[in-house]
Amino acid sequence: MDPEAGSVTRESRLKFYKATLCLAYQSFGVVYGDLSSSPLYVYKSTFSGSLRLHEEDDEILGVLSLVFWTLTLIPLCKYIIFVLGADDNGEGGTFALYSLLCRRAKLGLLSASDASDDDISAYNSGLPRKETVASSILKEFFDKYHSSRIVLLLLVLLGTSMVIGDGILTPSMSVLSAVNGIRIKAPSLHENYTVFIAGVILVGLFALQHFGTRSVGFLFAPILLAWLFCISVIGVYNTIYWNPHVVSALSPYYVYNFFKKAGKDGWSSLGGIVLCITGAEAMFADLGHFSQLSIRIAFTVIVYPCLVLAYMGEAAYLSKHKEDLQKSFYKAIPEVVFWPVFIIATLATMVGSQAIISGTFSVISQCRALKCFPRVKVVHTSNHIHGQIYIPEVNWILMVLCLAVLVGYRDTDTIGNAYGLAVITVMLVTTCLMFLVIVMVWKRNILGALAFVIVFGSVELFYCSACLAKVHKGGWFPLVLSLILLSTMCIWHYGTLKKQAYELNNRVCLDMLLSMGTNLGINRVPGIGLIYSNVATGVPPMFAHFVTNFPAFHRILVFVTVQSLTVPKVPANQRFVISRIGPTEFRLFQCVVRYGYKDQRNDTHDFENHLIETVAEFLRNGNNDGEAFRWETTNQQQSSPSDDVTASSFENVVSSESSKKTVRFRGVGCSKELEDLREARESGLAYMMGSTCVLACDTSSYLKKFAINIVYGFLRQNCRHPAIALGVPHTSLIEVGMVYRV
Repeated sequence: MDPEAGSVTRESRLKFYKATLCLAYQSFGVVYGDLSSSPLYVYKSTFSGSLRLHEEDDEILGVLSLVFWTLTLIPLCKYIIFVLGADDNGEGGTFALYSLLCRRAKLGLLSASDASDDDISAYNSGLPRKETVASSILKEFFDKYHSSRIVLLLLVLLGTSMVIGDGILTPSMSVLSAVNGIRIKAPSLHENYTVFIAGVILVGLFALQHFGTRSVGFLFAPILLAWLFCISVIGVYNTIYWNPHVVSALSPYYVYNFFKKAGKDGWSSLGGIVLCITGAEAMFADLGHFSQLSIRIAFTVIVYPCLVLAYMGEAAYLSKHKEDLQKSFYKAIPEVVFWPVFIIATLATMVGSQAIISGTFSVISQCRALKCFPRVKVVHTSNHIHGQIYIPEVNWILMVLCLAVLVGYRDTDTIGNAYGLAVITVMLVTTCLMFLVIVMVWKRNILGALAFVIVFGSVELFYCSACLAKVHKGGWFPLVLSLILLSTMCIWHYGTLKKQAYELNNRVCLDMLLSMGTNLGINRVPGIGLIYSNVATGVPPMFAHFVTNFPAFHRILVFVTVQSLTVPKVPANQRFVISRIGPTEFRLFQCVVRYGYKDQRNDTHDFENHLIETVAEFLRNGNNDGEAFRWETTNQQQSSPSDDVTASSFENVVSSESSKKTVRFRGVGCSKELEDLREARESGLAYMMGSTCVLACDTSSYLKKFAINIVYGFLRQNCRHPAIALGVPHTSLIEVGMVYRV
């Protein structure tokens, strides 16, 4: 054996373990805030309905047993063991599952108008599995019935809408539950004061969002660890001091006994028990920031046992103090440590709220990238962690809705009814998507997929039925909210597809446009023109409309199409796809710029420098036959040996007036085109975009006219302008007005 090889292996293993433990530590402040703050309100919400305590401890032991087995089945077995394995190259969440189905099983609608992502090597490196009978049958079904793909997309958008609902309900529920602890020491304090204090905390929380979590990220983990330590120690103390017999509730017999004695009241109480798994979905949704192993270690070693001990201790206290049912969490805290625990609880709920707000930003960013949400401004608050983003419009809308929920409901029991329905709906959507992933992506036996759905889906449906029974007691809010969000996303996606279809059907053949040149007297002016459109081949109708009315365009034209693919990230060396349009002397190029749904868009100066540098490399490599060209964009391109050997090689550096980055032109044998490109870059760069008005045809139905003319038109007028969303400088922008009849 080579001792040095063994040493390297040991060092690499130690480095891996160290990195994994570091990620596990950081995950406490990002992933588990919501899940860890659930003990604040679970027992209170469970016993807020018709379920009552009797002299025996059957109800308390039954609820504790239900909480234990719910935590074991859903977060531990479902998410930690199974769902985390369905990551999309390290990314998690509802869109990650949908991305897998779109790319591996071709079930998507979102990429129908986009370029194929089959050549994205980072997502096609695995060995293809052999098709099973079940996967073949399901694929034939989705191919035959196009409406089934629409239903699948609606299911994904429903889950997304409920996640956004969580972003509204979680801060209100958790912060108000923590602040209500003041009334334990000041019973005469009116609830208006606690609502006011909670409102102030929420306003401060949302006001700090624009700073991002980068500067305070490492403070989140200690707060959550301190919180978990406190509730677990207090749980052990209460269990030993008040009633050690509650340990027997870990037996599933007490679940059976609970429903046998409580009957319908026990079923109704499930709407409160389901709150013990709020935030479990975050373990999968935030997977992209961490790793599967780090998430699993953090939950199984610390979070899960601490939560079990906390619920056990509170049940032990309740068994001896049934009169404290509505204040059991804070009443169970020993007098000596009450105020420190209260402060830590308030901080922990703020951390949990921060995590779900950031998750809402991430989900909306994914929807926006895949053309399912109106254009919004996405601000990246960290250069190192992509997931740390801030969306100003969404932030303030969330704040207003959180305050409306807080003031409107004023009570954690009513908010809990809405909260539980939103949480369990997201989990049901994940279960349905996992069935398709197991059969069609993993190519596993359909019996295993059915077992997964039956075991976990039946439990979630049982909880969902109890939550739906409380629609009239506050549960209507997530339903109404999800209906509004779902309608908005569907209409935006429908309108966007119709707009793109119009452009594709009305694109102009280049030969026809050039043949008109002699009659129009088209002139070529100095500079580079970037023509933005959704047309990946041919000339967009917007540009043809412009030329017929103003017969002049730049000496070098690049038709730019920005496409969002159903992959998390596109590698840098596959970002730009360059091809030539027409003969060499026309100086016309087509550039397809591809982004994944979690890619960060570069600023304008970097983007235009990378784009022009890619065109220069395209010319240097002599790709004059129209073949698509892909090249890795970097700030400084390394020279190759052949460049120094050839005497005709040259290098010209053109500095952008508005950027410190440089564009390097180097070439062999195509110096004329490179020289033209250099001169055009010095002359200036202009952007051309369409300023379109999308209207339904006169013969369209009233429903389509309402969706396109009113709703879609309103959303387009009030969302971010495409130029602002793409970072196009206003001083260099040319807008061409057109009316699209779709």
